[in-house]
Amino acid sequence: MRLLQAATVAGLAASLAALAACPPPEPELTQVERGRNLFFKETFAGNGRTCGTCHRAEDNFGLSPAFIATLPPTDPLFIAETSPALAKNFENPRLMRQFGLILENQDGFGNLDSTFNMRGVPHTLGLATSVASRDGPRTGWSGDGAPGDGSLRSFSTGAVIQHFTKTLNRVPGVDFRLPTSQELDAMEAFMRSTGRQEDLTLPLPLQGAKAARGQLIFLDNKLGKCNNCHFNAGANANPAIFGAGVGNRNFNTGVANLPDKPAKLTGELVPTDDGFGVPGNGEFNTPPLVEAADTPPFFHDNSVATIEGAVAFYNGDAFNNSPSGRLLAGTGGGRGITLDATQVEAIAAFLRVINALENIRSGLTLLEQGGKGNLRLAGEETDDAILVLAGAGLHPEAVAHLRQARDLINRSAIERATQALTDARAQLVASR
Repeated sequence: MRLLQAATVAGLAASLAALAACPPPEPELTQVERGRNLFFKETFAGNGRTCGTCHRAEDNFGLSPAFIATLPPTDPLFIAETSPALAKNFENPRLMRQFGLILENQDGFGNLDSTFNMRGVPHTLGLATSVASRDGPRTGWSGDGAPGDGSLRSFSTGAVIQHFTKTLNRVPGVDFRLPTSQELDAMEAFMRSTGRQEDLTLPLPLQGAKAARGQLIFLDNKLGKCNNCHFNAGANANPAIFGAGVGNRNFNTGVANLPDKPAKLTGELVPTDDGFGVPGNGEFNTPPLVEAADTPPFFHDNSVATIEGAVAFYNGDAFNNSPSGRLLAGTGGGRGITLDATQVEAIAAFLRVINALENIRSGLTLLEQGGKGNLRLAGEETDDAILVLAGAGLHPEAVAHLRQARDLINRSAIERATQALTDARAQLVASR
């Protein structure tokens, strides 16, 4: 009996020791977390690229020429420079490196020598607020960036076929594997989770006179007219003008008619982008403006480098002679938008300030969530806020608080960094 008891105790001890040696089970991932892992890590058996190859978290989920210049030559972004099978008609490395332009075959893969577009990488921030439309989902620069039903869920399928392939044959199961239904659901959930989850409600009680004046011009339907298409500085059209539930809209604003486009000045082949549909009607969907100031360059072809230049575009002939410009001009034969230089700068100041406010909001949220990764991202959001304000000499007191916050984040002083960000916000907008 004693021998049996001893064996039982020994067996129990061995079992407990074995249990102690086993690591605890991994917590089940949420749908958004699964989507994040797929977005940044899954190559879909292709050429090594992931969604995060072009939509860089460190670059506001976009891809700028300045960021590209920091990447090593082994980065999957440059696969066209290292894979002989993709050396022609997959990318234009010169235009990618100089202007952040990616080769897209929106109108199909029939004639790879001439049927393509060169487009910048749109950020994914605030997608939850910008995809829905009365006429169906709006994805990509022209609103038709996804195959099949055109939804954000299907966007990932199109991205794999276009950008992940090992050869230009693009054969599923050979050059890549297509995402499963569950993977598409998860990636959509993650993309919808990035950035703002709701639009602003304008006007805001802004502290700076220049930005406050810019906000007034932005909202003035007879002067700036910006709020007609960028309602509350978002991506949706003004329901008071276009009807309830209008959501995101496509417009032909004449960007294709800009003279002296940087990419075309190189002498490289850059076909005219025909926009929505096959053949295209020259229309492109409206991007959100809250995140604009720290996501240059601007427009679908990265043709304008600064936020001031982007605002000034609507003052020029390319816009005012376009269908949208003529629509704004009405039947009087006048000009759609006419702004002086100081008014252009005022609107840009407004956009810089609301961008900095979004950076601060995001930074505070990340600090509250905690964790090493979120701390790093909070620092990057703070850097962006500094950049957009200091870049135009706006709110030096707020910039000082932001620099203090950045230093405190570097030292993991979360509580004091939170206070510094809160102080910076108070310099930009009055509490309500």
